[in-house]
Amino acid sequence: MGAGTALLGATVTLAQAPGGGSAQQPSMPQSQGAQAPGANPSMGQNAGAPTSAQDFSERAFITKAMEGGMAEVQLGQLAQEKSQSNDVKQFAAKMVNDHGQMGDKWLKPVAQQMGINAPSGPSKKDKKEIEKLQGLSGQDFDREYITMMVKDHQKDLKDFQSEAQAAQDPTVKQIADKGSQVIQQHLQIIEQIAKAHNVDVGGKEMSSTK
Repeated sequence: MGAGTALLGATVTLAQAPGGGSAQQPSMPQSQGAQAPGANPSMGQNAGAPTSAQDFSERAFITKAMEGGMAEVQLGQLAQEKSQSNDVKQFAAKMVNDHGQMGDKWLKPVAQQMGINAPSGPSKKDKKEIEKLQGLSGQDFDREYITMMVKDHQKDLKDFQSEAQAAQDPTVKQIADKGSQVIQQHLQIIEQIAKAHNVDVGGKEMSSTK
């Protein structure tokens, strides 16, 4: 366990500042020559109902990202309470901080500008994961939380990278790009923790992200 904690300390140092900055929380993406997402005047064109399939897709991405972020925060809070491992608790605290900031400072302002109603909480699928973890404790909890985090971040990374390529709205594209950088750093950390705890989450998938 000590080795896992030391390893986390090393990786956290590299990943404390998503996007390569020196701050310990994600910095707000800025559009070139424009203000932050919530104040970008070009977003006003998308306010209200979606006007095209592309617009619908981008709005769905923002909603899904908000739901996923809420789940990461709630799962992180639960792990801080129930985990008995320092490295897992440190990672969980980072999830609460980073995904909380992404939701509050990136996604919610853009959703408001686009006329998207913020979801009331995580998706049904994520709620089931939270309920499952609530019934576990000790090493069983840690193993399940680590497994969930690796798989969730692998999927989220693909989704954010795809949106960064496909989005036409510059602010949505920038949020997807910046978000993928944050998620990539989270994935690298949790993969190291999985190794330290001997948690097998699929060797092929893990090795393909490196």
